[in-house]
Amino acid sequence: MSKTPVRPFLIAKDAEGAVRLTVRETRYNSQNYPLVTSTMHEDRFKTATAARAFAKEHFGAEVGQFANK
Repeated sequence: MSKTPVRPFLIAKDAEGAVRLTVRETRYNSQNYPLVTSTMHEDRFKTATAARAFAKEHFGAEVGQFANK
């Protein structure tokens, strides 16, 4: 696994074509190995912009913290 930090918010389309937001949390074990926990948010969004706005409002997301898939 790479030592590059994982962006905490992932925006991706699901099988039905809806946009989904996944919140990722990175923590490190005693050997400084990154452990990433991903939680997909239950809401579905029509656009990636709507998902970003939701993340900014509810999680305090900032520019540069988003990854797209």
